[in-house]
Amino acid sequence: MKKNLGFLMVLLLSTACTNTPKSIVYGSDGCHFCSMTIVDKQHAAQFMTKKGRTYSFDASECMLNHLKEIDASTIAQLLVNDYNAPGETIDATKATYLISKNIPSPMGEFLTAFATAEEAKYAQEGSQGELLTWNELVQRFNR
Repeated sequence: MKKNLGFLMVLLLSTACTNTPKSIVYGSDGCHFCSMTIVDKQHAAQFMTKKGRTYSFDASECMLNHLKEIDASTIAQLLVNDYNAPGETIDATKATYLISKNIPSPMGEFLTAFATAEEAKYAQEGSQGELLTWNELVQRFNR
């Protein structure tokens, strides 16, 4: 009986403290910042706190605006959707961003994330715009 109880406790603790964010349910989940329903698989974003809570956003710009309101030391992981792989998340701090009036995003900032600088440069060739790193983007949103 004690073995079963111990196993159950370990199982509960391991599922309660996850180190991966919850998947976004497109068409159902709402943006934590603006409350819009998240439908765009190319522009959504998420972050997970060190306590394991996940916050989802319909666009990178909503996540960036929300980050201005919280203590950055509580964040464990920042994720954005890769424009070239809809629905797949990438590390937001390693992505390359393109702001181009030719690629609309849900909140009108024309902000798009790419997994690599090469992919972002290729998109820029066809769509024009400005390339930014995560740090440059954060500085821009904090002005």
